[in-house]
Amino acid sequence: MRVMPENNLAQSRAGRRQPHRSKLLAALLASVLGVFGAHWWYLGRRHAWLPALFSICMLAWAQTFDSWWDNPAFLALIIPILDGFIEALVFALKPDEWFDGRYNPGSGRKNETGWGPVLVAILTTFLGGTVFVFWIAMIVVHVYTAMGWLDGLAI
Repeated sequence: MRVMPENNLAQSRAGRRQPHRSKLLAALLASVLGVFGAHWWYLGRRHAWLPALFSICMLAWAQTFDSWWDNPAFLALIIPILDGFIEALVFALKPDEWFDGRYNPGSGRKNETGWGPVLVAILTTFLGGTVFVFWIAMIVVHVYTAMGWLDGLAI
């Protein structure tokens, strides 16, 4: 086995093309599957398994309660969901040069996105706003019920 000197190894890595990543696809994955960190996997981020593991554990834990939707485990999923929505907006609204500089440094191609990311940003805003308002309502009902403030009231 031949061992390459340090500078030849660096040249070899620099000469290899990196995969090109689409800004539109990254934003769409973050918006729709951000709870599982799908955009982290797509962008090749380190520790991409963390959001997926957290979400799967919270969903599994939520199944152990009588009402799977009204418990702390299910309500904790707001963290990766909001992370996905926020990152989708960042990917969609940042300039193409920023995205290419960060995620496509050695691909040799550039994103020229047009209206696609704008439409994903609009979708993300509506979807994220709806989910966030629903989650706030669920948290308020959960806390009020746990504290006994809703005793005797029909919800």
